[in-house]
This record gives sequence, C-alpha cells and structure tokens, in this order.
Amino acid sequence: MMTPSTVHNQPAQPELDLALLSTVLLLSGLGLIMVYSASIAIAESKFGENGTYYFLVRQAISIVLGIGCGMAAFKVSLRQWQACSRFLLVIGIVLLFVVLIPGIGLEINGSRRWLPLVIFNFQPSELMKLLILIFTADYAVRKTAYKDHLLKGFLPILLLLSVVSFFLLQEPDLGAAIVIAAIVLSIMFLNGMSLKVFLGLICLIPIPFVLLIIFEPYRMDRINAILDPWNDPFNKGYQLTHALIAFGLGEWWGAGLGSSVEKLNYLPEAHTDFMFAVLAEELGFAGVATVIALFFFLLIRIFKIGRTAAAQGDQFGALVAQGIGVWLGTQAFINMGVNMGLLPTKGLTLPFMSYGGSSIVINAIAIAILLRVDWESRQKRRGLSV
Repeated sequence: MMTPSTVHNQPAQPELDLALLSTVLLLSGLGLIMVYSASIAIAESKFGENGTYYFLVRQAISIVLGIGCGMAAFKVSLRQWQACSRFLLVIGIVLLFVVLIPGIGLEINGSRRWLPLVIFNFQPSELMKLLILIFTADYAVRKTAYKDHLLKGFLPILLLLSVVSFFLLQEPDLGAAIVIAAIVLSIMFLNGMSLKVFLGLICLIPIPFVLLIIFEPYRMDRINAILDPWNDPFNKGYQLTHALIAFGLGEWWGAGLGSSVEKLNYLPEAHTDFMFAVLAEELGFAGVATVIALFFFLLIRIFKIGRTAAAQGDQFGALVAQGIGVWLGTQAFINMGVNMGLLPTKGLTLPFMSYGGSSIVINAIAIAILLRVDWESRQKRRGLSV
C-alpha cells in the first residue's frame, strides 16, 4: 500500500484520459457541423427559410443534455452500476414493451421505435444497448465459474438476448438487435467463454438471419440493392445510388463544406443514417479518412482502459469498457459500411456524429461510464480508495 507521502512525491497525472475525451469532443463537434450542413435543405423545405437552424439547434441541445447526463453518470461508482444492473435491465425491457403499444409508441416511416417526450422522441433501443452491456458484464463476473458451461453459463444470457431481440424485431430494429448481439457475445467471449461454444454459436448465427429474410422479403430486397443498386436506381437502389454518387463527387478533397448536391433533397436521411455520405461529398477522401482515424484512435484508447482495469483485477470494469468499445466500433462500422454500399441498409446512426437525441445522450453516458472506469483505475494506481 502506498503511503500519502509516496503519493505526494509522484509526478502529477491527469484525472481522466484527456486523449479519449478530446477525440469524442472532436467527433461531436464535426458531427454538429455536418448535421447542420446536411440538414439545411430538409429543414428549409419543412419549416421555411427561418427554420434552417432547426436540426442544428436540436443537435446542440442533445449534446448539452448528453454532457449533463454524462457528468451525473460519472459520479456513480462502478460498484453501484453493478449492484443496479438487474433492476436497470428490467426497466429497459419494460420500455421496449411499452414502445410497441399503439397510441404510446410513435411510428415513423413504418417503424415504432420512439416514445414521444416533451423535448424530443426517446428511443428505448439506444438505452437497451447500454443497459444490457452493464448487465452482461455483471452476469459474466458472477458466472465466471460456469464460463465453460453451456447450460449454466451461456444459456440464460442467450435466452435474455432472444427476448430482447424479439422486442426489437417487432419495432422493427434489426440494426439494434445486431449491435446488442455483438455486445453480449463479445463480453462473454472476452470473459473466457469456451472457444468451442463461441464458434458453435457463430456457426448458428446465419440461421435466424435466413429466417428473417424468409419472413420479411424486403430484407432480401436490401441485399439485392447492395449487390447491384444500379439495377433499380429509382426504387430499391435509390438511397444507395445517391450515397455512392456523393462519395464519387467528393473525390480526394471534397466539394467544400456546405457544397453538397446530394443533400438537396436527393439523398434520403442525409442528416441521420447517411450523414457520412454527405461528409464524403463535402470533405472528400481526406474527411472520410480523418473520421475513420478518429474512431480507430478512440477504440485503441477504450481497449487500453479495459486492459488496465483487467490488470488491476477489476473484471467488471474491464468488461464494461471492452463492451463499450465493441458497441461503438460495431455501430460505426455498420453505419460506414451502409453508406459505402458494403452492407444492407440499417437504421443505425454514426456514434457522436449523426442527428439523433437518444443516440447522442446514451453515447455520452457510455463515455462517462468509460471515463469512470479509467478514473477508478488511476485512483487505485495511486493507492487511493474509490
């Protein structure tokens, strides 16, 4: 144990991972600029010339709200998060059920994913990503003795994942279900789940996807659209063809900030799911490479925090940090892949950047919890209690 004098003589160290925090702020700031740029045309068409700042203001409010919620979440210790994990999960499942009730859940573009609140529409699936992450990390720690046991170790969490996925597919929100599945499976694997069991589950994953395609033919249409979007450029391939045109117009250095043509009511969802395509058109390959590099650096910092926590014996904190890394990395990869025509269309935002209040706020809380993991690790290295 380090004495107070020993601690006092050590070189001063920052309380937080400033590199990680700066990267998140850079992504959020660039996202705010691009949301404004990508939304001008749609805002003007909906609200007139005086409404061009509509989405910019709401995105800024979401960022401020996210910072406030993040500051509050940072004050909660990991021990408290772990103790409340089961209660929080129940709240998340209840919200997934409530959003499906006609008259309560808000339906937009054929999907019932939002609960209308006074300030903005809240998306329970975004919250569920965080809550099931915390629960799975706690479950993995509690069931460490059964990590190689299929029935006692993995079957209960697999049943939970099935229930959550069922509710999400009723909305429908396949993208969120995929991200949540990636979070749960990765946490169980990182906790030391049997490689045979893990590989067996990976081999079984295509089965439910095939069934989903059979029962919902529009999903096969989306797959066909990425294989040859120019076969039906004015219908099934419309969104993807315009996203690809945006990437082509951007070339190396972009057409210039605010100079996108595709955002002028050609590319649907230009400020949300396909904001990355507008960024590619206006900032070019340089802008795309910069964003990818920022996310890559962010993931490096996140997994470093996870490794440090694990080295200090904080398995729960390590799994939470690594789960957040998988979550943000998977969602960013899917969003970018969809914009580039590598993956079928999914209703997933680009973390910290795309327009969406629920996503911004929940991502901010996740980063705050991540910073708490880092802060507690730094306190332990100094010999201080947390």
